[in-house]
Amino acid sequence: MDSQLLTPVVFIIFNRPDTTKIVFEAIRQAKPQTLLVIADGPRPSHFSDVEKCEATRSIIEGVDWECNILKNYSDINLGCKQRVSSGLDWVFDSFESAIILEDDCLPDPTFFRFCSELLNQYADDERIMVISGNNFQFGRRRTENSYYFSAFTHCWGWATWRRAWQHYDIEMKLWPTVRDNGWLKDILHFKYAISYWEYIFQSVFDDLINSWAYRWLFTCWMQGGLTVIPNINLVSNIGFNNEATHTKRVNHIANIPTERMGFPLLHPQFLIRDTQSDNLTQKNIFRLSILKFIKIKIKKALNSITK
Repeated sequence: MDSQLLTPVVFIIFNRPDTTKIVFEAIRQAKPQTLLVIADGPRPSHFSDVEKCEATRSIIEGVDWECNILKNYSDINLGCKQRVSSGLDWVFDSFESAIILEDDCLPDPTFFRFCSELLNQYADDERIMVISGNNFQFGRRRTENSYYFSAFTHCWGWATWRRAWQHYDIEMKLWPTVRDNGWLKDILHFKYAISYWEYIFQSVFDDLINSWAYRWLFTCWMQGGLTVIPNINLVSNIGFNNEATHTKRVNHIANIPTERMGFPLLHPQFLIRDTQSDNLTQKNIFRLSILKFIKIKIKKALNSITK
């Protein structure tokens, strides 16, 4: 980008100076006028975290453009759920909208303009809750538009508004009602998808999965919100390794190449969720192993018998 980026950029970091340095360089090229940095503290049982966290935070001192830097650093380890949730609460206490990157999400330079333009385009349209930089269609596209609308809140590089984040419910208070009354059937169209998300949401609700992102997805579903998905991939996750919190095993969605978005953007003429693309995403990204699926079915059967 030739001019300074006016939309605030949020950078979420922890203990990975290697990937943080790469992503920081991409942010540096965009020259955001405001940079908000959220950092978690070292884990008590990981002695190397102290040094790694310090090395990671020192990268932020490399800001060499005119920039308002705001820092929200935790002295203790809060974990993924609490640190990101509280950090984004802090962001949207002060700003109406923001672009958000984690320390392993490497964007194409056009990602920033894509997000900024669409944050303006849909600023007052409460149907849209997320602008994503991710595309998991692997070359398939249904239209020639620059983007489509999805139910999935892909968050490896994304943007949103205060008006959307205000609905975020870290406790997932509505989950028992949704679960017990079968409301997922009204969102999803296939039994395997319902089984998958019942398993994920219950695991998150029980704190078996330390995640803010699944809680955010659930929030958006409860609001009937949609996500803008680019028709090309704009952000690559470069953090698949043993140092990662969730993405330890390299798979088919690791290091997906990015492409440059063309401008001016070609906007869809209608605001309809692309269920064909979502079904492909469900099959390719969100799936259970056959063994786990069978275990879930058995557990459901046993629960129905004991009731």
